[in-house]
Amino acid sequence: MALNFNHFALEANTFMKKYAKELQLGNDMDQAGRILSSILHGLRHVISPEESLQLMAQFPMFLKAVYVNGWNAHSKEKIKKMNDFIELIRDLNGVTAWHDFETDELAEEYINKTFKLLKAYISLGELEDIKSELPKELKSIIS
Repeated sequence: MALNFNHFALEANTFMKKYAKELQLGNDMDQAGRILSSILHGLRHVISPEESLQLMAQFPMFLKAVYVNGWNAHSKEKIKKMNDFIELIRDLNGVTAWHDFETDELAEEYINKTFKLLKAYISLGELEDIKSELPKELKSIIS
């Protein structure tokens, strides 16, 4: 099977343009990429490694690459509230966190919009599996 990296790049760029537009970031693909990466990495810290593997199996190649970048499959955080999840993604975002996630309200909006767009790649059954692993206050991001 030949890999078509141009196809992967085209698909990634198309998604990222749509994602940046949805987040109202204009053409700031760097910020959109940091936000997407932080949110996906936050999710993988909250759900089990087994569930992460099932989720990744449904992602296109470019999302798989973002999801696994720097992954330690043994880490799982005890996140119970949305504020805890927001703090986690800020920590994962690093020094640009206060620029990318200026307020808790904006961070929560980005989280919700991210999962809204990701639903195009994830089956209903997998969404329910992920939702079952999330704490009560985070379940709304999957609805």
